[in-house]
Formats: sequence, C-alpha cells, structure tokens
Amino acid sequence: MKPAIVRLDRFETGAAEFISEAMRNALSRSGTYRLGLAGGMTPAAIYEKLALGAEAISWEQVQITFGDERCVGPDHADSNYRMARERLLAKVNLPAENVHRIRGELAPEVAAHEYETILRSMAAQRGEERYVHDLLLLGLGPDGHTASLFPGSPALQETERDVIATIGTKPPPQRVTMTLPLINAARHICFLVNDPAKQPVLDEILRGNAALPATHVQPVSGALTWLIAR
Repeated sequence: MKPAIVRLDRFETGAAEFISEAMRNALSRSGTYRLGLAGGMTPAAIYEKLALGAEAISWEQVQITFGDERCVGPDHADSNYRMARERLLAKVNLPAENVHRIRGELAPEVAAHEYETILRSMAAQRGEERYVHDLLLLGLGPDGHTASLFPGSPALQETERDVIATIGTKPPPQRVTMTLPLINAARHICFLVNDPAKQPVLDEILRGNAALPATHVQPVSGALTWLIAR
C-alpha cells in the first residue's frame, strides 16, 4: 500500500490532532486502543499537545507500549519512558497497569526477553501471532534509522524475534528495540518528521533505498502515514 504523506504547517498541533482523531475513532468502534510511543525529541511536544486534549480520549481504555528504549533506568535523562511519562502519561487518566515500559535498567538481553514475553502474552489473549498496534508512532534519524534499528545493524535481519537487544550509533549505545516483524504487524504506522534537514534522507526512503532502515517499515496489512513539517 502506498504511504500517505501529510505536510503540516503547525506540526506539533497538527500531529496531535491526527493522533487524537485516530484514537477517538477506533475507541468508538472497539473500546480499546493499543498505542506504541516513539522516543527522542520530536514527539515530546506532540505528547504535550495530546495531554492538553486529554478529555477527548478515553485514556483508561488505552494500552501503551514503547518502540525502543535506551538501557538506562526509568528516571534517567535519556529514558524514553521518562520523557513520555513527564510529557503525557502522568497527565492523563491512564491506569498504571496499562503502561508497558521496557525495563532499561536490566541487562539488555534480559529486558528484551521480558518485553517480548509481555507482548506475546497480550497477543495470545486475542489469538494473535504477534502483538498488533492500532497505532505505532516512529521517529526518523538523520541516518535513516527508526526505533533503534540502525543502518547496517544485524537487527534488521531479524525475522523471528519481536524485541531484541541492539547497539546504537549514538549514546547511550545499548538499546532494546522492537523488530521489523513486530513493527510491520501494526494496523497503522505513523512517522513523525519535523526537521527540514531530514528531507534528503526522507526522499531516499520514499524512493526505496534499502540501505536505510526506515525503508523497511512496510505494514503487512496496515496503513503507513508520514507526518512531515511543512
């Protein structure tokens, strides 16, 4: 399926509205929603906007996961969980048991195995082969990486595991990340890109440059949307 490209004048506000509408529509149909959060700086302001409109969403029916995590504790400045907690999760009516974080304070392989076990258990409750996100948010690095899938990484060749330990190219290097099979099982994947300097790598991805990890984000039976700052 061809990706949808949406260019936004007010990036953070527009992206938050896009995500909020997708969540409201799905919740009205099914009563539950599985949202995968991206880390890094790009989504931080978007999460704050989502929190401002919290009353429009039944957050108590939302399950939260994380596409990747740095191998640090939950209160560390580099923690994706900490950023999401401070900008969004602590500001909405979200039960603690609905937030499934990657325990970056554990040894990377242990944290990866634990998170994979949690997601597979939740998938099994619905008879799924893999956990299926209703919406999975992803960022884009200037090198074409997404989640913690970096160019040239053996992680890109993984076909069986859902979550693995890997090494990033910027600090902190030890990471835990969702793999492409799990990412591509999502019903809807949304890239968030607000840096004009990333336009050249974005152009390469849209042309199908296989050397760039984000090129391989291709939902098996879902939709792919690029939200891009105009």
